[in-house]
Amino acid sequence: MSEGSRGSSLAFGQVVIGPPGSGKTTYCHAMREFLGRLGRRVAVVNLDPANEALPCPCALDIAELVTLPDVMDSLALGPNGGLIYCMEYLEANADWLRDKLQGLRGHYILFDCPGQVELYTHHESLKNVFAQLAKWDFRLAAVHLVDSNYCTDPGKFISVLCTSLSTMLHVELPHINVLSKMDLIEQYGKLAFNLDYYTEVLDLSYLVDHLASDPFFRNFRRLNEKLVEVIEDYSLVSFVPLNVQDKQSMRQVMQAVDKANGYSFGDQEHRSLEALMSAAVGADFHFASTLAVQEKYVQSQDKAVEEEVMDL
Repeated sequence: MSEGSRGSSLAFGQVVIGPPGSGKTTYCHAMREFLGRLGRRVAVVNLDPANEALPCPCALDIAELVTLPDVMDSLALGPNGGLIYCMEYLEANADWLRDKLQGLRGHYILFDCPGQVELYTHHESLKNVFAQLAKWDFRLAAVHLVDSNYCTDPGKFISVLCTSLSTMLHVELPHINVLSKMDLIEQYGKLAFNLDYYTEVLDLSYLVDHLASDPFFRNFRRLNEKLVEVIEDYSLVSFVPLNVQDKQSMRQVMQAVDKANGYSFGDQEHRSLEALMSAAVGADFHFASTLAVQEKYVQSQDKAVEEEVMDL
């Protein structure tokens, strides 16, 4: 099915969300380049009024409507309060966004969103903006980026799981959780378990037991047990590993998002994809990709141990 045969009223895209420093802007521009090589017409829309150092020009920038420094100066608000005000202002001026997006019909849209966590866990403005986009016939998936360094700290990883689950339930969009910066994971420290334990969110009782070995967390064992029970009862959270410099990793995320938002390949794009991915990729790509990262991580850890032994 060609791009035009999908119907001129429909538009597909991603809302890229996640905490500050998780790599949202880097992801948007890497994905734009990747999809562009497949023949898609891609546009990046910046919805972060605090993002003043954009690496590449955007097709639409919220700075045309409101900026965080202006709000902070005029209303004497701090960064968090100012950002919430900006999102409420965007919601109140949804007609401005709709009119601007009319010029991007026919494009695949990447919405680069702010990094304030409460905007996705309990505040309503961005959720309402996403709902408006759905009414305007945008078929979107939420791509929630989380820095992979949290895997090295069991306490922080449980916190990330809770935040991811809360975000999934609040945003109410098809949802893909992504562990970003996988190319740096060997620099963050030693993992308590294999990487697939974290991406597939396997039996979390092992994580609670591991935390109990720490005298500080031992006092909170009951709390941690209840938290992981909630996560496991919903059974919704898993992660896709991502290295934006690896085209196979980008393909994996793209396929997960295409499945989530309903985008379907056309023949021409499929041929471009095959040309781009000239290396053979197995059917169980998610496992293979995770295994490749894990092997690299283990090799790095072994090398570090060898260097410590040599120093002794």
